[in-house]
Amino acid sequence: MKDRSIPLFLERRSYRQRRLMDAARLLPLLGVLLWLVPLLWPQGGSQSAPAQVDAVSTSSAILYIFGVWIVLALAALFLSLMLDGKAETQDGGSV
Repeated sequence: MKDRSIPLFLERRSYRQRRLMDAARLLPLLGVLLWLVPLLWPQGGSQSAPAQVDAVSTSSAILYIFGVWIVLALAALFLSLMLDGKAETQDGGSV
């Protein structure tokens, strides 16, 4: 059998850093998906459909949009504080 020069398991710190980088990369996608949710909400004013479901008010929709924005900003802040700046340069990436 050959000796492997690549270790089988990653060091715990570098593994966590990579998972945090993955989470940071997926954060914009999560934001887009959460901002598209109001498109699925029922709308009022349709005369042909029976009024079984109440429409969401504009103020609730605006509060939802800004709430998602604040949560995304806090998540980005948390991820940026948890990520070590040296990890990007060690992996061969540019700063």
